[in-house]
Amino acid sequence: MTDLHRLSIRELSEGLAGAKFSSRELTEHYLKRIAKLDTQVKSYVTVTAEQALAQADAADAAIKAGTATALTGVPIAHKDIFCTQGIKTTAGSKMLDNFISPYDATVVAKGKAAGLVTLGKVNMDEFAMGSTSENPFYGATKNPWNLEHVPGGSSGGSAAVVAADLAPFSTGTDTGGSIRQPASFCGLTGLKPTYGRVSRFGMIAYASSMDQGGPMARSAEDCAYLMNVMAGHDAKDSTSIEKDVDDYVANLNGTAIQGLRIGIPKQYFNVAGLDADVKARVEESLKKLEEMGATLVEIDLNMTEAYVPTYYLIAPAEASSNLSRYDGVRYGYRAENPVDLMDLYKRSRSEGFGAEVQRRILIGTYALSAGYYDAYYVKAQKVRRLIQQDFLKAFESVDVIAAPAAPTTAYKIGANLSPVEMYLGDIYTIAVNLAGLPAINAPVGFDKDNLPVGLQLIGNYWSESQLLSVVHQYQQATDWHTKRAAIAEENA
Repeated sequence: MTDLHRLSIRELSEGLAGAKFSSRELTEHYLKRIAKLDTQVKSYVTVTAEQALAQADAADAAIKAGTATALTGVPIAHKDIFCTQGIKTTAGSKMLDNFISPYDATVVAKGKAAGLVTLGKVNMDEFAMGSTSENPFYGATKNPWNLEHVPGGSSGGSAAVVAADLAPFSTGTDTGGSIRQPASFCGLTGLKPTYGRVSRFGMIAYASSMDQGGPMARSAEDCAYLMNVMAGHDAKDSTSIEKDVDDYVANLNGTAIQGLRIGIPKQYFNVAGLDADVKARVEESLKKLEEMGATLVEIDLNMTEAYVPTYYLIAPAEASSNLSRYDGVRYGYRAENPVDLMDLYKRSRSEGFGAEVQRRILIGTYALSAGYYDAYYVKAQKVRRLIQQDFLKAFESVDVIAAPAAPTTAYKIGANLSPVEMYLGDIYTIAVNLAGLPAINAPVGFDKDNLPVGLQLIGNYWSESQLLSVVHQYQQATDWHTKRAAIAEENA
């Protein structure tokens, strides 16, 4: 029973149902791995061992009673941006280091109802603002493929736990690429669903018009199992869409690759800063899909140059509004011995927020201020609509659009990229959030330093089943998703 962490979600589900092992044995196996290996990876902020074992025992009882779901007894890690009742929920910030949520996020509640076992909460960029998970308060999470490199962000902990086999799968959130980029950096599959497909209730807000939860796992099949739990309408989320949910697992072979039209935006493959190895691996994966019957169609996405400036006006503006609630009064970090109310506000926020969060609050507040609102924020919203229309026009002639997930592989920890350099690294992911589209990352090989490379496929609205199906069939014909970092091969 030393290799349970090498099993897929389907194999775990079948093994539990067939009594080959119990949920308690499986949970203890992962807790031992976390205790042994996470001192190196630093992915968990909170490990909930006692609660996990209690949930595992309840899962075993449900399996014996014949009331189990497909995922009853399977362990999961949650990004520490999802509220968890009775468990610390920090959003990766000193501001919320003492916050014990009184309720569960809908995503967490759905997981509990499905019988999932929560191993703990994982590290991230503070309030999901960043691309490296070099957290200023909880420390840097390491990339399991090379511990000197970042796992990406903001869902870096979610990626690292799966890549190190410290959880079978995890929840992530994606506001500008925060599922797809770390999935790319860590050699995983990660799906950012259509905006409104997964409830945002209990997911601590960064930019409310773009935040979206999604699954991170080794394969499209594993992601499909978690999407079956996460997706669906929620009356508690006003942006949640009332639309039937597919059976993502049943539909894994539902999209024919033969005749699939894959759009290749010429602007994307001529971006300054696109690494030669990344470009080569992505092109090789597209050639493989072409061999499987897909048709590659060159397309124009003329708004590409507007992505970064548009996103970095709208997202900070929404962040400025959302983070105004952290004032040192009701909950969260509170400055000691304030001399008056203004001092309480100033010091609680300057001491509680890290540098990047402060930077985005300042940018957003400026963009929303009198005299600049029309010049910046309103104009950015108009450009956002043009970006959306650019994609919709492209989908008139293609089924999916292909791109790298990131222009480079994982950065070195402490690379100290300037904010602008970091923002430009989001060029391939942020437009999907601006337009509210679904997109998926699939591992497609490695660069010369053996760091993973990801292919991103972007779909039209509500095409999650199609994206999962295309990647699943690609993964049936290749083995990149089965590759494991050396640390993942270690036994506890």
